[in-house]
Amino acid sequence: MRRPKSREFRKQERVSEEEEISLLNSWILFQPPDSGSNPMSLPPLPKNAPVGPLHDNTYSRYAGASRFAHFPLSKKTKDALREAKFVAMTDIQRASLPHALYGRDVLGAAKTGSGKTLAFIIPVLEKLYRERWGPEDGVGSIIISPTRELAGQLFDVLKVVGKHHNFSAGLLIGGRKDVDMEKERVNELNILICTPGRLLQHMDETPNFDCSQMQVLVLDEADRILDSGFKKELNAIISQLPKRRQTLLFSATQTKSIQDLARLSLKDPEYLSVHEESVTATPTLLKQIVMVVPLDEKLDMLWSFIKTHLQSKTLVFLSTCKQVKFVFEAFKKLHPGIPLKCLHGRMKQERRMAIYSEFCEKRSVLFSTDVAARGLDFNKAVDWVVQVDCPENVASYIHRVGRTARYKSGGKSVLFLLPSEIQMLEKLKAAKVPVHFNKPRQELLQPVSSLLASLLVKYPDMQHRAQRAFITYLRSIHIQKNKDIFDVMKLPIDKYSASLGLPMTPKIRFLNQKIKSKVVSTKSILVEPEDSNKEDFLEVSRKKLDTVAFNDEETKNDLLQVADTANEGEVKSSENDLLQLVDTANEGKAKSAELGEIVPATRVLKKKKLKINVHRPLGTRVVFDEEGNTLPPLARIADTQSGKEAMLLDPEQKAEYYRRMRDDLKKADKEDKLIERQRRREKRIKQKMKLKAGNTEEEDDQDDISGSEGDETVNRRHKKSKLYFDSDSDEGERNEATTGTVTLEEQEALALKLLNSMHS
Repeated sequence: MRRPKSREFRKQERVSEEEEISLLNSWILFQPPDSGSNPMSLPPLPKNAPVGPLHDNTYSRYAGASRFAHFPLSKKTKDALREAKFVAMTDIQRASLPHALYGRDVLGAAKTGSGKTLAFIIPVLEKLYRERWGPEDGVGSIIISPTRELAGQLFDVLKVVGKHHNFSAGLLIGGRKDVDMEKERVNELNILICTPGRLLQHMDETPNFDCSQMQVLVLDEADRILDSGFKKELNAIISQLPKRRQTLLFSATQTKSIQDLARLSLKDPEYLSVHEESVTATPTLLKQIVMVVPLDEKLDMLWSFIKTHLQSKTLVFLSTCKQVKFVFEAFKKLHPGIPLKCLHGRMKQERRMAIYSEFCEKRSVLFSTDVAARGLDFNKAVDWVVQVDCPENVASYIHRVGRTARYKSGGKSVLFLLPSEIQMLEKLKAAKVPVHFNKPRQELLQPVSSLLASLLVKYPDMQHRAQRAFITYLRSIHIQKNKDIFDVMKLPIDKYSASLGLPMTPKIRFLNQKIKSKVVSTKSILVEPEDSNKEDFLEVSRKKLDTVAFNDEETKNDLLQVADTANEGEVKSSENDLLQLVDTANEGKAKSAELGEIVPATRVLKKKKLKINVHRPLGTRVVFDEEGNTLPPLARIADTQSGKEAMLLDPEQKAEYYRRMRDDLKKADKEDKLIERQRRREKRIKQKMKLKAGNTEEEDDQDDISGSEGDETVNRRHKKSKLYFDSDSDEGERNEATTGTVTLEEQEALALKLLNSMHS
């Protein structure tokens, strides 16, 4: 057990910390970098240059320095960096650390694997250290990450760099069941590394969770957190944070949107893109290949790639969770000769972290969705990144390929593009992504479709997985915004279904519904009936109508018709260009005429009852007074004389009344917020005073309390009656308990009786 520090040692340590903090503040303020400048433009200091205070209250220049030892950092941070063998700084660290240490808001953009994590971990530790942050001060910094795996990785880096500091830190991510334990301890944490959902949960549910004194907010992979997927969560989080704070945003593809920056209340942020002038937007040592692969040959190409790279660590990206599940289960049953793993957002947190750790240590193939596309740094380098499905944009591509070629290591990536997605190649080249176009070698292609078909027969549950993979992939293409690249109508759906081993093409309901609504709207006939005898005519013609409707339904449900304008007629595209409906002009006229003959005076709707006189006026509600006169609808709720209700009938007075009500409510709400904020501040001050007073008087108070409890215990013991265990009877106990009330004569008689019994 470690010996506690003496009072003199603690005092000396506190004095030395105060002196160090004063020195660091003076050093940082002496020669800060100019606002709007990039410190990388300054020449680095020599390796043996003097560091820190020089003479006449001057200090060495830290802007532009290339080594951590030349920066105004605390001894605890420098010791941890040296022990972790962090000596030289990367470009993003050289550019952002001077501005971040000075307290400015920073937007940092750099290539993947360039050391962005240390660029915001170090300023967080130094800011709280210079502010002398303690456990009683609560939350001092929040670091938000878009994924759980990345949050865990950031927490590991924080433990390495901040191990000599006395701050308390916590990892708050979803998928855990110990939420109650987190609620008990989250108020005592100084640094929170979290995902947006779990942080918002604690803000809404944890009592007394207070972030009003927070100093630094960090968004890692900021462009992903600021997009529409986390918009509601982030807006709710920002509304509960103080506006006077330092904000640090880092990503490989940084946002410049004024709207996004305004949401975060940034104040003159420093935009530092260290690789903006670089020739390439991806790591230099990354070799990138693009191949055009038909949709029905994608799995064949993927299987052939895995079989020819059995000694490589490969990361495979697919669009949806269902695809990942199906490909993983199918390939695992085919035994390719290398361990296979899968990672997606539907897995439980413990399983996700276990798979991530296993893939870091062992050579294997990991099938994953975009959950592993951002920020993750695998310990042993990833050799290949294979993108089976086209990413939604260039930013997603950059983050995916960034899982390999980390820092100064090399890597390779390959992207499978469909013939209809060839425009993505032009977008990549326009974004300074150096890709090389290669043609696949057909002689090395190993077909796997027949093997998958036999698997679906052998394992019936696999057929459902294949159907779900088929549907979800088409849905992912359907919801993409860029219709020039992602077009469902250009996909060979039948061939793709067969390549998955399915005997029949599954029905695609989310497309069928649009087709049905389109057909109904184009073939509806709206006329008024002339007499009531046409009901009999409808009954007679019902069979004929059902036949026509059945044929029309077959036309609508056929998703795979091939358009041939020469032989079969004109192709009519749907409203959203999702599907093409084939119908000849003559056939359309014939069907319309036939329906007109059957029901000339009625709207025809499939699977619905026939409606007669569908344009009759709807029922109206008329209000009468006591004398039988009609009243306007609002007359019953308004006073015809003067008053507030009467004013509501006048539009101008009504608007003015509502405006005054809104102003009064805003004013009252503002006053309530001020009162609540003051109440919380006073409560925190009282708690801090109690904690500080309790630390100095804890031992004396404990001695006093323990002494008083001991006296009361002794007094209670003296008052207790004696217990006798010699007699087994209750009567004996009662006799012993009542000895104080027996007279002297009775005692003498009792003694004589005992003596006689002994001699007899």
